[in-house]
Amino acid sequence: MQKIEQFIESPGADDIPVNKVFTEDMFSALESRMNAVGWPNVRSYWENDFQNRAIISGFMKDGELGSKRLASMPDRITNTINVAGSDEPICRPTVINMYGGDLSTTTKWWGEWEKFMFDDALTIKTRDGEMIKKPFEMLQGIKKAKYPAITEQEEADSLPLQTMCGAIFDAILVHMMNTVSDPTVWQPLKKTMVESLNKKKVPHTLEILKKVYGNSDIITLQEVSSSFIDQAKHGALGKSFWIVAPSDMDPVRDQNSVVFLNKKTFPEGVIQEITDRVIASFPAGVDVPVAKGDINAITTVDKDGIAYVIASFHGDTNGLATIPVNDAIMKTIDTNSDLMNHKLIFGLDANTYENAKPGKQQDVLEWGNSYVSRGQTSCWGDVPQPGNYTTFNARTYLQPQLNKACKSTEKREKGDVNPKDFIVFRKQDFAVVSTWKDNTGDRTYIEDMAFPTLNFPSDHGILATVLERKF
Repeated sequence: MQKIEQFIESPGADDIPVNKVFTEDMFSALESRMNAVGWPNVRSYWENDFQNRAIISGFMKDGELGSKRLASMPDRITNTINVAGSDEPICRPTVINMYGGDLSTTTKWWGEWEKFMFDDALTIKTRDGEMIKKPFEMLQGIKKAKYPAITEQEEADSLPLQTMCGAIFDAILVHMMNTVSDPTVWQPLKKTMVESLNKKKVPHTLEILKKVYGNSDIITLQEVSSSFIDQAKHGALGKSFWIVAPSDMDPVRDQNSVVFLNKKTFPEGVIQEITDRVIASFPAGVDVPVAKGDINAITTVDKDGIAYVIASFHGDTNGLATIPVNDAIMKTIDTNSDLMNHKLIFGLDANTYENAKPGKQQDVLEWGNSYVSRGQTSCWGDVPQPGNYTTFNARTYLQPQLNKACKSTEKREKGDVNPKDFIVFRKQDFAVVSTWKDNTGDRTYIEDMAFPTLNFPSDHGILATVLERKF
């Protein structure tokens, strides 16, 4: 990875023209494909501009290209596609996903890329049910209203233009990797990483939960796929836990907040889901940035007859929904007579920040002040420590938005290193006996270590607490 960083930061003589990597023959084949589906012709963009750009200074590091999303948009749509009836997604032939084919030359890459984009019909889940689409049909136009850097003509041509830029981007990635490392070295390494971090992520995560946290009374998870939920229900954890998914799961976004209830502690399982009541408690006229599946709030009763509200929540990237959602949960409990005697346990990825951008991100201390004002506390106490991190990850140079890449020497300063995860409850209901975090899968946390790793599959640490009920 450091060699890629050096290549991009100081390419020197390797900063060759685009047409030496994504060749005229490749463009002509792509042009024929795009003409055949009725898209506007973009040869003028190729001949007058893109083919002559230097691959690094003129393409990969072009900030305007990034602002127009001409490479990042097709990557976001086609990088990894979940297909119906399979636990494994279909991946675009590129360096930066789970694609397992041969990328040892740009010629081999191109044949597979063209076939993937224009020939492979995939059955995907949509909000309207299952549909069969080829990847090029999944692409979306880039609107000037949302991305002002794009011109009106580029907006009109955005489907073929982004497809061309996406192809150039992937070709450059393959070229770079084969320049800085022999394919017999980097491809097996990529395969090992894909196996551990992607293909085995779900079974590895389930194994950690079963072996290390299988005696928990409650587990809340966020950003959980429907495949994960199905495997959990039909595996060993499904024998020990009621596994409760939200009723408004989004099959397209496929990121859901889930609650596990230990069957011995909560023999009746879930009594009712109250997510809709929580959402109805948002202030009128306020746009709270939550998506389907982000909130999962349920009621249950333990073996001693004590009633609970258990909630799991995934905050938006900037954490701006965290306080409104917590307020709505508390309002729901306080204003519904059937919930007033319930004890709340709320596990969440709050997406709070140590050094938040004012007005744009949720400051962790402001979040602490907010829950204390509600009569709540957290597993971290009334005042969360800004330096008590539960994430430590950074974007590499292998991505379409290089402005977000972190140098290997700047992971700590520019990475996502923040105090994001919490377990919140009413101060009158529980006292904390102990709390720990875990980024190894064995109940220990190594500070200043970036993760996920080959041994720990999540980009958030596990947060665990032992609570003592107050009577």
